[in-house]
Amino acid sequence: MSHRELGIIPGSMGASSYIVRGRGNPAAFASASHGAGRRLSRTEARRRFSVDDLREQTAGVECRKDQGVIHEAPAACKDINQVMAQQEDLLEVVAVLEQGACVKG
Repeated sequence: MSHRELGIIPGSMGASSYIVRGRGNPAAFASASHGAGRRLSRTEARRRFSVDDLREQTAGVECRKDQGVIHEAPAACKDINQVMAQQEDLLEVVAVLEQGACVKG
């Protein structure tokens, strides 16, 4: 992200998202992550998690909670807070958005 440019870094279906401002770090080609990133492949997430797991992981979030989105379970993603901490030299956090709803196709 170029210096002073605003962006959004989304978390998982059950995690916060961030509004950020770029620091324009040339060592990172003025870029930053575009989200939490996967911890498990989609195939592995489908194998490991049930619809009940998905419901538990997304408790309090209005979203689909069915077999069709099980691969997007929050536990299949990296911890967004850790991802953000690892790129403090790339961006400044402007706001943290708490998850209330998530739309998956």
